[in-house]
Amino acid sequence: MRPVRVVVAGVNGYGRNHLENVRRLAAAGRAELAGVCDIAPPSGLDVPSGPDLPALIRETGAEAAVIATPIHTHAPLAAAALRAGAHVLLEKPPAPSVAEFRAISAAVAETGLGCQVGFQALGSHAIPAARELLGEPLRAIGVAGAWTRPFSYFTRSPWAGRRRLDGVDVMDGALTNPFAHAVASALAVAGADTVDSVGGIELELFRANEIESDDTSSARLRLADGTDIAITVSLCSARRTEPYLHLHGETRSARLFYTLDEIEADGVRTGFGRTDLLGNLLAHIRDGTPLLVPLARTGGFTRLLDAIRLAPPPRPVEKRFVRTEPSRLVLPGIEGLAVRAARDLATLSELGFPGSLGAVREPWPETALRVGAREVASYVQRGDLQATDAPRPHLHPVRTLGGTVVTETQPDDHVHHFGAGVAVADVDGANFWGGSTYVRDEGPKILPNHGRQRRRTLRPIPGGYADALDWVGPDGTVLAAEERTLTARPAGDAWALDFAFTLTGRTGKPLVLQSSACKGRAGAGYGGFFWRAPKDSAGLAVFTGEAAGEEAVHGSVTPWLALVSDAWSLVFVQTAGLDPWFVRVAQYPGVGPALAWEKPLTVAEGLTRALTVVVADGRLTPGQAREAVSAHAPSPGAPRSPR
Repeated sequence: MRPVRVVVAGVNGYGRNHLENVRRLAAAGRAELAGVCDIAPPSGLDVPSGPDLPALIRETGAEAAVIATPIHTHAPLAAAALRAGAHVLLEKPPAPSVAEFRAISAAVAETGLGCQVGFQALGSHAIPAARELLGEPLRAIGVAGAWTRPFSYFTRSPWAGRRRLDGVDVMDGALTNPFAHAVASALAVAGADTVDSVGGIELELFRANEIESDDTSSARLRLADGTDIAITVSLCSARRTEPYLHLHGETRSARLFYTLDEIEADGVRTGFGRTDLLGNLLAHIRDGTPLLVPLARTGGFTRLLDAIRLAPPPRPVEKRFVRTEPSRLVLPGIEGLAVRAARDLATLSELGFPGSLGAVREPWPETALRVGAREVASYVQRGDLQATDAPRPHLHPVRTLGGTVVTETQPDDHVHHFGAGVAVADVDGANFWGGSTYVRDEGPKILPNHGRQRRRTLRPIPGGYADALDWVGPDGTVLAAEERTLTARPAGDAWALDFAFTLTGRTGKPLVLQSSACKGRAGAGYGGFFWRAPKDSAGLAVFTGEAAGEEAVHGSVTPWLALVSDAWSLVFVQTAGLDPWFVRVAQYPGVGPALAWEKPLTVAEGLTRALTVVVADGRLTPGQAREAVSAHAPSPGAPRSPR
């Protein structure tokens, strides 16, 4: 396919992600970045730039324009881009009113060009699968969403948290912007795509922050076919959760985690693929492939947005119900209310909000490891990560039995580190570690080569989970399949994590794994199971049965290794396979057996590794660590000389 010339409008915010996506598609030969439209374009871009989008389209001969500008500019810019001759990918929400939505629709009809709306979740194959997986008619949908947002979120731009700006509709509220995907996904599952699909709308809009728009809200929609959709969301949670749709059938229910493309039914999570909306637009331009999210399909969402626009301002939440923290406001217990609202198809007021905050103790549906009744680790797959993070399921937070957290995620020093999991710097050329790629004789570079671990199924097993994953390259090719098990069990005064994985190539040829050390970066042999520990832990130290200190144990090949601090201890034991230890302490605390220490590892059939991690409170001595290995880990392999 001849590359499609693309311009991107608005590149100093979320538009940066669109730039990266264009580069990824360009590397695959499908796109070409033709220009950048912004009032303050970044330096270093070797393409035409300027503030006039129609002029830039005509100057560059662009066939497609990505518009990621403030909400109130969507309608005029989209119409102008279409009339300048470019198909459009328009960030959500498409417009802040039905009138402006119709203005864009008129430009689409006039030009005959495509306008795809950036509801990425609607590219998920889980959306059409939801009804089929439920196995019976859909009666209603509940939506629960609880995120945390700092004060800076509401001051990130002049239009943030505003209903109107200089007399122009903006509508930057919880329901219409951060949780717009939740609303759109529910409407898509229900088949309520058009403006006329939505009948009655009940709204309850609240705000804890000093903003114009809503940060905590309920909406209940009665669709034209009689289906009910009840939505409760908040930006004042104490933590981030993965929002979901609670699908109510006649006798069964299921949950659709739209940020993850996963459906949970009868305790089993099934993962689905997702089609990139810009890639879909490029295929539409070249061969007429139908758009996945044409403007007309977002009419139901715009109908709700318009009702919010015409509604009275959100009601302030009384200060006595709000907890003030250094960087944010929290409504304690709002997560439980959102879960109950989605289950009972209720609104916040019907659940006694705000007086019921903290009284409703409904747990968020999450995957967790437990020892007895005590939760010791969350096993998470986050839906808010970017391609450069190499998204993957991981354990975080992991806690000792005493409650001390022993993992860290997205620290400032390495934002692509995620708790404990499996990550490899180079799998057949794709980066499944995140961040930069080390290039021989050039050093680290950010390349459009990041992969992701996409779930097929997650099933409960005694003590934990069995996870089946696809390792998907940047072009969508499944490079490898992984079968993973992780379980928790008591270990005296501590507990033990048993973690095993088998990696198998899926391209018909041997799988080649590499680390940065394989490409010339001395000592950087990382890749495989990796545990990132908290950097601010006091008294960090590392030792094996034969040596102590980072320099002595880094690269050693010995069955077990202990990373300890004044507050906690982690004893790692290799129980299947025996690889050199990659160890960091001074720069940051991180440990993992390295699959490709100095030379590429070629996997002809399958690669299996397993280890046990004993998680203990307090500081273990070398003798106590050795006892923990003997008492609580399967027999490890024999030590070998360091490489």
